[in-house]
Parts: sequence; C-alpha cells; structure tokens
Amino acid sequence: MNAKSDVQLPAVSVIMPVLNEERHLRGAVQAILAQEYAGEMEVVIAIGPSTDRTDEIAAELVRETAPNKNKRVHTVPNPTGRTPAALNAAIKASRHPIVVRVDGHGMLSPNYIATAVRLLEETGAQNVGGIMHAEGENDWEHAVAAAMTSKIGVGNAAFHTGGQAGPAETVYLGVFRREALEQQGGYNEEFIRAQDWELNFRIREAGGLIWFSPELRVSYRPRPSVKALAKQYKDYGRWRHVVARYHEGSINLRYLAAPAAVCGIAAGVVVGAVLTPWGFVIPGGYLAAIAAGSLPAGRGLPLKARLRIPVALATMHMSWGWGFLTSPKSLAKRVIASRRPAVLSSHRSSH
Repeated sequence: MNAKSDVQLPAVSVIMPVLNEERHLRGAVQAILAQEYAGEMEVVIAIGPSTDRTDEIAAELVRETAPNKNKRVHTVPNPTGRTPAALNAAIKASRHPIVVRVDGHGMLSPNYIATAVRLLEETGAQNVGGIMHAEGENDWEHAVAAAMTSKIGVGNAAFHTGGQAGPAETVYLGVFRREALEQQGGYNEEFIRAQDWELNFRIREAGGLIWFSPELRVSYRPRPSVKALAKQYKDYGRWRHVVARYHEGSINLRYLAAPAAVCGIAAGVVVGAVLTPWGFVIPGGYLAAIAAGSLPAGRGLPLKARLRIPVALATMHMSWGWGFLTSPKSLAKRVIASRRPAVLSSHRSSH
C-alpha cells in the first residue's frame, strides 16, 4: 500500500470474548492498547459468567482507559458464556469499520493491527489472519506450545506452523471488514466451536477472500494442565466432525489421522491382549513416532519440557480423535437446521 502521511487510517474495533481469563486478560488488553497504530481504536470485551476475577479486571480496564478518547475499553454482557454469542454481542456494541477478533489469552504482536489494515487494503480481502504462535510460561506449557507448532502435532495447518501468504479456507481469529460481518449476520451461535471456520465459509461462498499472512502473529497461551488440554482437543474433534457433516467435502486426510490413530491403537491393544502380541506393534509404533517427532519439536527447550512433549502430543491426538469419533449426529442436525445461507453482496472488494 502506497500510504501517505496525510491519509487517515480507518478506526478499529477490537472484540474480545472472555470467560475466566483473570490470568491473561490485563496483558492481552495492554498488548492491544500498545499497538503501533495511529488510527482510533476501541476495545469491546464481552464478559461471560466467570468464576474468577475476570469481571473485576475488566472493570478496572474500563476505568483506567475512560480518559482516553481514542483508546477506550468497553464491556458488554454475555450471559450464555458461549464464544459466538460473545462475539456477536461485541460486534453489535462496537462501531468502527475494521473489526479485530482477539481472545482473552491472546497477545497481539506490536504491529499486528497496522499490518492487518494494510493487508486488507492490498489484497481486497474480507478477512485476514496469521499465525497462532503458542508460547508457554512453564515446562508443561512450553511442551504444549512445541506440540502445537509442530507438524506431527497439528499437520500442515498454516496458522499453526507458518507458510506462504495467500488465500485460505479460514484463519486464526481474524481482522474483518465490518461490512462482511454485517452482510453475513455475524457468527452462527449454534457453533460452540469452529465458529470461525463456518463464518469464513459463508464469506467465501459469497465471493469474499480470506487471506493468510505469516506477517500477522498472535502469541497464544496454552492450556495449563493435561485435563484442560484434553477437553480443548476433544471439543475441537467433536466440532470438526460437525463441520464435516455440515459441509460435505470439507474433510481431508489430515483431519482423519487422529481418529484413525485412536481406532488403530484400540484395535492393536485388543488384538495384542487377546490374540497375538504382534497387535502391540501398532500402539508401540505410535509411541515411537511421537517420541521421535518430539525431538525436533523440543529443540532448545529445558529437559523437563522436552520430556513432556510426547504426553502433550498423545493428549492432543487421542482427545481430538475421540471427540471426532464420538461427535453425535444430533449435534450436527441441530447445527445444520440453523444453517445460514451466504449473503451475496452487490459490491465486492477487488484485488
């Protein structure tokens, strides 16, 4: 973009769905307010029914930023606690032409918003996004971060592992043109997870461009325990199967790897215990594979963190696969019944 100093930058609304985010909320908002962006900015936090100090911290941020006309924090209630409902409430309460989605445990890189606004202009995209850069604060989180940014952990997903800039099916979080969000009626609130994918699908169906760029980087704090990570990935798998039923043809081999591993390991254990010890070759081979894959993933980490990487990988794979295999058809039927057709625009942005 050949920007001139006298060109006014578009005003930006940052929307944040939060629930039990006392650990990271202040840091996440401070990273937004410290953005190297000269345009006007507001932060709208949609607050779910938290059981920690999230509400108190949000109220503090509102008070602290009240004197600043160009960088204020507002809050809006989200009594359901559901992420897509929070996002829609925050969109409705916000007012600027560029809408930036940030999670309560996401830390934007200093030039994230400025880069995203430039990319929207350069590409004509309706939504741009980049890399979900997992970063830990202790040995377990370092291990999860290494697993989440390795190909053995997440396959070839560009927003986890990086890649070339270009059109994408979906992106992490996203920086949208408000007109695209309003045209599609926001997020489908039946999608408790995978709501980003579903919205981006409608935007693409309507002829809009979704653009991935490795220039955009959000630091992400992993789940703090094996139990929390297992629940997260079980939900991911469960909702990815809903997406597959919602949109036939959206599944590929990468998504089937974890369910296949769960089935193969279960079958191997049964065969090994009942028929022949050769059955244990399958689970043994899997363990050997994740142990070998954790070596390059853990390069540069402390020994305690490196030793936890295979545990993180197995938790992610098995939980995702189990969630996918046990995802009830009734859930997909309810979501399909709420299907929103893509709304075609009379005006489309061009390259």
